[in-house]
Amino acid sequence: MNTRERVRTLVDAPAFQRVIIAVILVNAFTLGCETSAGLMASYGWLLHAVDRIALAVFTVELAARLYAHGWRFFRDPWNCFDAVVVGISLLPTTGTFGVLRALRVLRVLRLISAVPNMRRVVGALLTAVPGMASIAALLVLILYVGSVIATKLFSAIAPEYFGDLGDSLFTLFQVMTGEAWSEVARSVMEAEPLAWIFFIGYIAVTTFTVLNLFIAVAVSAMESQVGKERDDDGETVRQLLGEVRELRSELRELRAEAGGAPTARP
Repeated sequence: MNTRERVRTLVDAPAFQRVIIAVILVNAFTLGCETSAGLMASYGWLLHAVDRIALAVFTVELAARLYAHGWRFFRDPWNCFDAVVVGISLLPTTGTFGVLRALRVLRVLRLISAVPNMRRVVGALLTAVPGMASIAALLVLILYVGSVIATKLFSAIAPEYFGDLGDSLFTLFQVMTGEAWSEVARSVMEAEPLAWIFFIGYIAVTTFTVLNLFIAVAVSAMESQVGKERDDDGETVRQLLGEVRELRSELRELRAEAGGAPTARP
């Protein structure tokens, strides 16, 4: 076994991956502690040291994986994701690049690529993007039509909510999320008692129908992802069983030939 194969065995080992996950979690904790002025005043030097050690571990781990897998490293999108996250952390954070210090927290996202179940969820969501894009376009269309109608009907009654198209878009987006929608509706209904028809119909279409479509698409994509993995696992098992049957058949043939061969006399 050459050096590259040894390094590949090391970086692909489950124990090594568990160590990297532990470093990610520790680094996430220290980055959160850096937001506390009291902790920074008392233990800032320690938090910075842990952060630098974690960055060094990530850099060495990434270099080892790149050496072990060669150019095949970039065929895996998750490897490219890790490289971008670590690369951002290596950029200078002084002067005009001081804002990049806040981006160090992106290293926590490496937990997605390190945990297989998280990768499965994100992969399913990515496959659902085309369906979600269509639903999002439908939602934007409904929101725009509702905002135009609300502006024409209620701009004089509640100018603070529906004074112009921009105000109506923001207000109806708030209503769609269920945040203080009754307050908005009651303020309009004081002058227009039948305004409840508009608000109830709008909420029924957006919150109870369109937004639930997002959940349905995501669940469907997740089920498809799990089903595909089961099919792949089943195919692998079938291949292994086929190879075992072939080996057994060859062994039986060898035994039959050995049993039928004449015994040599001394």
